[in-house]
Amino acid sequence: MDPIPVIGAGLAGSECALQLAAAGVAVRLHEMRPLQPTAAHQSGDCAELVCSNSLGSRLPDRAAGVLQAEMRALDCQLLPLAERHAVAAGQALAVDRGAFAAAVTEAIEEHPLIELVRSECTAVPENDLAVIASGPLTSAALAASIQQLAGREHLAFFDAIAPVVHADSLDREVVFAASRWDKGDPDYLNVPLERDDYDAFVAALLVAEKHEIKDFEAHDPRAKQFFERCLPIEVLAARGQQTLRFGPMRPVGLFDPRTGRRPWAVIQLRAENRQASLYNMVGLQTNLRYGEQERLLRTLPGMADAEFARLGSMHRNTFLDAPRLLSSCLEWRERRGLFCAGQITGMEGYLGNVGSGLVAARGLLARLRGSAPAALPPTTLLGALTRHVAESPSTNFQPMKAEFGLLPPLYPARPKSERKQAYAERSAADLAGFLHNGAAPATASPFV
Repeated sequence: MDPIPVIGAGLAGSECALQLAAAGVAVRLHEMRPLQPTAAHQSGDCAELVCSNSLGSRLPDRAAGVLQAEMRALDCQLLPLAERHAVAAGQALAVDRGAFAAAVTEAIEEHPLIELVRSECTAVPENDLAVIASGPLTSAALAASIQQLAGREHLAFFDAIAPVVHADSLDREVVFAASRWDKGDPDYLNVPLERDDYDAFVAALLVAEKHEIKDFEAHDPRAKQFFERCLPIEVLAARGQQTLRFGPMRPVGLFDPRTGRRPWAVIQLRAENRQASLYNMVGLQTNLRYGEQERLLRTLPGMADAEFARLGSMHRNTFLDAPRLLSSCLEWRERRGLFCAGQITGMEGYLGNVGSGLVAARGLLARLRGSAPAALPPTTLLGALTRHVAESPSTNFQPMKAEFGLLPPLYPARPKSERKQAYAERSAADLAGFLHNGAAPATASPFV
């Protein structure tokens, strides 16, 4: 049998390729980078993270923590590499981006059953079995081929990237280390703003010069639609004077050691690499012109001499009208054996994208065995995410990341204080039954 083509070596494609190879299936993994760069990537490495470096909370009663537990139970290939290259981030799993991507690339290049092809794939493979994991920056040629197969327009919006600052350029007499409510290690740096500082920052954002949306607009009728989960700070500022203060700059649980008081607003910075020499400005994604960004950010307390390793930017994000096109196993409804994975399916967040590659690989392996793919239990977060993709109302479909709100209600109902733990316990039990029986067990925890 010819190698299975997997298009795209991002998080989803890399996970899918490694899953298939671990099962003894030969894979041809296509990646156009670095020969054809994108507007967001900086290297040609597989599984490069382009926005945040955090994979979410490790806590077992948080959505990200539950999703990580599910993926470990499903023998996720990338999660152990992420843990091996983790950086200090309190109770979150954050990685050294460069080291993580290099480790994934090495694992792929050294696997005897994976052929990494460094060239653009311009059309959907005609093979009976294939995976499209081309990501939010799918090339124009491949996007046109997908559009032809779909028979309708695929959707697009813009994502925003936050700046990264050199740690040694910050004034540590002002910028202080702390985690909210002093929980865990003080892995975050915090830029405190008093009311005058905050008001001046918001006022400057409203008049700052922004990058024009370039050639994307010419062929994308939805180009000006921002993704609500990753709004630029200038867009948030325009929604109201206090929007940033109640959003990414909320000061709850933090106290300035110089004053002993809670600041009016706070910008948190999270370690970008193991050495903690670079810090990501959490939630400060922006489309301001680079000169404006540097000028404005250096007006913040403790950042007068800030040096930036990367400034914020915008990039296109393309995704399918998945409810019309895909099943809950991420298989194309009208073409058996063709699977999709990653953000192009409408699964948002790093963990969800890794999980989608895992789901696509499991479905493809089932087809290889001559059986129909089995959907994960809806009481698991990964199962709930795939159902969101497949079963949401198609009108104005938007991507979604792992949230407890996607899960079926608990029965009997639990007090709010007990719900998260109950969701986690139900997920673990139902997934264990699924893996033992190949389907959701008859004794699965009931839900309404």
